[in-house]
Amino acid sequence: MSKSFPSPFKPIDSLKLTFNHIKIWYTAGMGFFTDAYDLLIIGYILATIEDSYKYAGITMPGFTSYLVGSNSVFWNGLLASIALWAAIVGQLLFGFLGDYWGRKKVYGVEATLLSLGAFLSAFSPSLVWLIIFRFIMGVGIGGDYPISATIMSEYANVKDRGKLIGLVFSNQALGSLAAAAVGIISAVVLPPDIAWRVMAGIGAIPAATVIYLRRKVPETPRYSLLANGNAEEAKNAAHFLGGDIEAQQPVVAKRMSVSEILSKYGTLLIGTAIPWFILDIAFYGTGLYSSPVIAPIFGSPFPSGHTTLSLSAFQGDLAYALFLGAVPYLVGFPGYFTAVALLDKLGRKTIQIQGFVMMMVLYLAVAGVMVISSGKVTFLIPASAAFLLYSLSFFFIDFGPNTTTFVIPAEVYPVRFRTTGHGISAASGKLGAAITTYLFPSLLASLGIKNLLIMLAIVSIIGALLTFFFIPETKNKALEEVAKEELTTTTPTTNK
Repeated sequence: MSKSFPSPFKPIDSLKLTFNHIKIWYTAGMGFFTDAYDLLIIGYILATIEDSYKYAGITMPGFTSYLVGSNSVFWNGLLASIALWAAIVGQLLFGFLGDYWGRKKVYGVEATLLSLGAFLSAFSPSLVWLIIFRFIMGVGIGGDYPISATIMSEYANVKDRGKLIGLVFSNQALGSLAAAAVGIISAVVLPPDIAWRVMAGIGAIPAATVIYLRRKVPETPRYSLLANGNAEEAKNAAHFLGGDIEAQQPVVAKRMSVSEILSKYGTLLIGTAIPWFILDIAFYGTGLYSSPVIAPIFGSPFPSGHTTLSLSAFQGDLAYALFLGAVPYLVGFPGYFTAVALLDKLGRKTIQIQGFVMMMVLYLAVAGVMVISSGKVTFLIPASAAFLLYSLSFFFIDFGPNTTTFVIPAEVYPVRFRTTGHGISAASGKLGAAITTYLFPSLLASLGIKNLLIMLAIVSIIGALLTFFFIPETKNKALEEVAKEELTTTTPTTNK
């Protein structure tokens, strides 16, 4: 019979930050550095291949015929989104395996897939092979979400848990900057047919540096004790941090059937999955298709008409075009670290609600000052001011649900369902991203950018309401308290 027991993890929950906390952060974070790099660099790769043909007359055998041919819309959409669809597979698969086999047994496998897929992408002989290799990479990207988030949450102390999980995710900000830098520099100094391969291949390096470290991270104290019933393993993991656990009376977490899990955590799953779905619709939609707002302000970097540029002129224009595409992510960069600084002070729920509300306000503000005339976009206020409003939405996306939707699912579910719950939530987000990648071009054509911003404002307030009603505040609470974990005594064991 399940009873309430004092938490055996108080010693590690009350630890101050240690070097090994930081080591785990780095080990987990490099995956997310690579995740962001590889998901964003594909836009630069597409632009390099397509624009080199359009403006410089450069044909790349095995690639150009697909991306500018009669079925170009299909192939562009498939290449742009294949890693997102694969990430959904990885999130669900590794989420399940992380609870079934344990975090340690699968940790490092996802980084290996990620690095291998990125490396092979650089040597793709044709577009079809590039799609296959990016699918492999995408499975690794997806697998990184539930495993890295949960390992960090289960090792973290209570006081700094939000900060540490948020720091793992904030490596995406650094990965975004790296993608912009590598894309722009490659475009300037390398011929286009080599530049895109360098862009793809460099994505393999960061994740490759942590594969060994991930294989060496001990199983988490919580999974060792509460899922495995292995007090010795749990103590060894706690000693890795410089702490201990109180396991004089060994306990395990109650096993629950699927129906019990859904009954107890079903509404919570709505609260962690649907806002992430909504967030990624806005994040990927406004990020990938921001040109209707940016173009009236900065203009097109390429000449109008059918002028064929010299290679050097094309490289300069391409680098400028890639920079413009990166501007929204650059503005959002400080938002990640603002969230990290305040997660354990303001709380996850408060930050997520204010982020969604500010997204709604800014989308409506930009739509309100936007004028569409003869298919052209102008503004009632200076274009630079309109661009500032638009860019601020990226700050509040990152200082808001882009960070918190990653943090919260790593805290609110019980130990036997933690990576599965996080994986389902993350997969919901990537489903929103994948759908957005396909549908936004047609929605832009049918609705126009102004109505699309109004639609995003509506879904943003839905995200705020779902957060308010379905998400608990988790700051300064032990994981077992947040998840309402039911513990029962067990006979000590050293093996699962």
